[in-house]
Amino acid sequence: MNSTLRSRCAKAIGAGALSVALLSAGTAGAFAASPSAASPRPKPIMTETTKPTGTGTAKPTKSGSPMANGSITARVSKVQVKPGQSVTFTGRAKGVKVGTKVELLHMHNGKWTPLKSSTVLKNGSSYSLVTKFNNKGKEELRVMAGKIVSPTVVVTVK
Repeated sequence: MNSTLRSRCAKAIGAGALSVALLSAGTAGAFAASPSAASPRPKPIMTETTKPTGTGTAKPTKSGSPMANGSITARVSKVQVKPGQSVTFTGRAKGVKVGTKVELLHMHNGKWTPLKSSTVLKNGSSYSLVTKFNNKGKEELRVMAGKIVSPTVVVTVK
């Protein structure tokens, strides 16, 4: 009994120390990345650009677009399922109004396309989506609320 309690205490202390280290490193990085008032602002320069050729794979970003302010998380109940088995996606959003539509997207032929599963943000900015996958293979998925998208989650259907 005592060894279990000591083990739990040691784990809690270790997790706390790790959290403090990560938090302080993130804060230091944020201060280092923010421009100071003493440094001059760069002036924009007009340059000629050309349109890219060919099609590339869409790269998911945390915020969907550089101008979007907010974030959304995506957690999946099971990373490996059988065909026809239900999978639940849950998460929270920041910077998105309650009642905003939340859609589940999947990568199909190099493009993010919406699935039929959608819901709205509840009080507390949380959501829960349930869907089923019938085709075997790996599904690259993410959720979108407004213009904010989550990081990609992979579910394997075997």
